[in-house]
Amino acid sequence: MSETQGKPVAGLEARIRRLEDKLDIYELIAGYGPAVDTRSANATAAIWAQSGRYDFGGEPLEGAEAVGGLVDLDEHVDLVERGCAHVMAMPMVFVDGDRAVATGYSRVYLHEGDGWKVKRTSANRWELVRTEQGWKVENRINRLMDGSPDGLALLGRGIADNAKRKVRT
Repeated sequence: MSETQGKPVAGLEARIRRLEDKLDIYELIAGYGPAVDTRSANATAAIWAQSGRYDFGGEPLEGAEAVGGLVDLDEHVDLVERGCAHVMAMPMVFVDGDRAVATGYSRVYLHEGDGWKVKRTSANRWELVRTEQGWKVENRINRLMDGSPDGLALLGRGIADNAKRKVRT
């Protein structure tokens, strides 16, 4: 096969890999809600790299085990006992080799009376790394969408990351 004939195949393989990477990242992020809502420390920790970090305002959680332990925080236990759902919106994902950034929204719904209300809406930046076990969260930053500039700044960074994407032919 000539060098020219191999280029379309290599290009197709690269496109398939990008699609697989994005799908893996979507599935990883989607798994966060069920993991924390079932209070599974192991499933929650498995989403993070061993040295991963989660900054949701205040003192960040450092390390996968600490992040998994958030399911035992009093506020979280109270939410689960009252009936809650952590729901991630489909994020914008920018993959660059073995690193990726996903930016989007999350909502926490809380059961009240005969229905649910949105308790919290946040902007999220998920910084991911490809490991031998697949994609893992290296750092997650979560900021409330409460009118303060922090949440908007996270979303703006995501838009800038996505603007870096190369046009695919």
